[in-house]
Amino acid sequence: MSETPLDTQMLDDLKTAMKAGDTTARDTIRYTMSSLKNARIDKGGTLSAQEEIAVLQRDAKRRQESIDQFRAAGRIDLVDKEEAELAVLKRYLPAAMSDDEVTQIVLEAIAETRASGPRDLGKLMPVLVAKAAGRADGKRLSEAARAALSSS
Repeated sequence: MSETPLDTQMLDDLKTAMKAGDTTARDTIRYTMSSLKNARIDKGGTLSAQEEIAVLQRDAKRRQESIDQFRAAGRIDLVDKEEAELAVLKRYLPAAMSDDEVTQIVLEAIAETRASGPRDLGKLMPVLVAKAAGRADGKRLSEAARAALSSS
């Protein structure tokens, strides 16, 4: 399988982290590279850039969920560890959309799908996810869509 630009960047960052003794970055990059490799095996071939982003987002979401759970349990030591790993992962994710950008794509998608109320959320979400292209998570898109649809 051919190496993607993301693979090249991660390998370079892994070498840098190892030389600097940054165990958090080293371990996070190794774990993420493993997730990407498993996704390629599951697919039986190379991943598109969008599929790579989806794998990274899934790993980031897992870490965010862990942060929330550890915070609720009062395990600040583990919260700090997960937050540091999440920060490393975010280096490889596309920049998040601003609230204005999310609102704009919601309005565009509503116009495209002719959604008129909360019952149309099902046909609106696939369009939103495609338009966001990995720059906003589903929960954020759903909340913005619900707000826009309930006010219309």
